[in-house]
Amino acid sequence: MNEASEATPFSPPSTPNFRWPVRVYYEDTDAGGVVYHANYLRFMERARSERLRGLGFELDDLGRDPGILFVVRSLEIDFLRPARFNDRLWVTADLDRIRSASIHFRQAVVRSEDEVLCEARVRVVCLSAESFRPRAVPDVILQRLNGH
Repeated sequence: MNEASEATPFSPPSTPNFRWPVRVYYEDTDAGGVVYHANYLRFMERARSERLRGLGFELDDLGRDPGILFVVRSLEIDFLRPARFNDRLWVTADLDRIRSASIHFRQAVVRSEDEVLCEARVRVVCLSAESFRPRAVPDVILQRLNGH
């Protein structure tokens, strides 16, 4: 696990501006000693998962009841500065827009408040775990997301 040494996130998962700590390990870097570009997506996935966990939703439980999955439908990412081995980072997962069958996030990986390393817009869609067809985000999830 690549989370920073703190046991809790910088801000609680239920707050509008969510941050999750990540420490860069050697395995996250490429031959040039910087974080390999695909690993930023892994860091962002963790932050989105932890945001939902903080609202009381475990992804594996959602797959069983009510039988849904959240999958990335699209993303746009800008790499601005490199992260390096042993850096302590924060990954944000802020809600941008909520639709009936999708959740749009604004995400960033930052080294400090004023040093943004990459930014992304990520759209996840809700699918039936059985058919992999789109379906509406359950009301209980929408209510908790909209309440924060």
